Amino acid sequence: MTDPSDLARRVREGELRLHELDDHADPETAATARRMFVAGETDTDLDTVGEYAFAAETAEPNIENMIGGTQVPVGVVGPVEIDGGAVAGERYLPLATTEGALIASVNRGCSAIRAAGGATARVLKNGMTRAPVFTVADVGEAATVAAWVRENTDELAAAAESTTSHGELTDVTPYVVGDSVFLRFTYDTKDAMGMNMATIATEEACGVVEAETPASLVALSGNLCSDKKPAAINAVEGRGRTVAADVFIPHDLVEERFKTTADAIAEANTRKNLVGSAKAGSLGFNAHAANTVAAAFLALGQDIAQVVEGSNAITTVEEREDGLYASLTIASLEVGTVGGGTGLATQAEAMEVVGVTGGGDPPGSNADALAEVIATAALAGELSLLSALASRHLSSAHEELGR
Repeated sequence: MTDPSDLARRVREGELRLHELDDHADPETAATARRMFVAGETDTDLDTVGEYAFAAETAEPNIENMIGGTQVPVGVVGPVEIDGGAVAGERYLPLATTEGALIASVNRGCSAIRAAGGATARVLKNGMTRAPVFTVADVGEAATVAAWVRENTDELAAAAESTTSHGELTDVTPYVVGDSVFLRFTYDTKDAMGMNMATIATEEACGVVEAETPASLVALSGNLCSDKKPAAINAVEGRGRTVAADVFIPHDLVEERFKTTADAIAEANTRKNLVGSAKAGSLGFNAHAANTVAAAFLALGQDIAQVVEGSNAITTVEEREDGLYASLTIASLEVGTVGGGTGLATQAEAMEVVGVTGGGDPPGSNADALAEVIATAALAGELSLLSALASRHLSSAHEELGR
């Protein structure tokens, strides 16, 4: 067996680089050697970083220069009853967070939803996007390229789908800005989040565009996708899953569970989430949907940077004759139940708790179900925070729970 301390010495002496350790040892030994090297160079103790439950080789698709694992506390919310298009019945949702009061808050909302008979949830749209940018001579050529793309979607689909056994190209929309042509490719990636799938497929289709038109590819991603950035196009057109959840809670339950009234919660939502967000120029008209999305993404092996898109949500609340109606619509929730970090041991176990491990039957149904569960939990979090604000209990709750 290769001695990790000897490997660390060879890195220290310049004989090897950190990334080259994988060529000289198994993944576990290489990680240990890097950890020893970094600890020595920075005069730190990394023993806790070195205590992780997953096998190092299982993380190879997810990370480079691995030295260990970071642990985040995981809690659970639920059960919450969901009448969904892909999920039916009660579900739990693991959430990983360092924010005290978050789990308690979401659980309070889940309790109210459960007492009211459950929430309704639906995936309204599904499409992972990639938008390359091309250069042309002038707007005349740009118009020619755009017209050709509109008339030859089938040819582009044949090229794109030749790279994958699962993904399907569903749309290509041209956008012209002067001598730049952007093509926003949209794919049904089934149970995968699908960013890599869309990128590889789009590259193949770009070759056809260059061969058949005067356009020349500048960048495979032209930011009109738009990935991991706040973007109005995602709010309007969606990216990943566009998912909505709603609930009706009778007046007596509102007052029992939230210690306030439907009218007060509705006013807080209007003045905070709608008017306040508009004044701030926010793309997210919600209280803290990103809190639940981020915690779910960490626990379930999703791409955490895509919380940016997951916060692109609108919360609506209204007082009705018999109670409170509330909804949350997330325009661009990018989730998958295969690939990415879903295969890591702790994340895979969390997926099993939700009941959405691996590919669904039919394909895409597991990722749809996951989106519906996350949206429902995020709605619960919205209700709980809004009611805390309406009843002026927010600061006391955080103080009581250690914040």
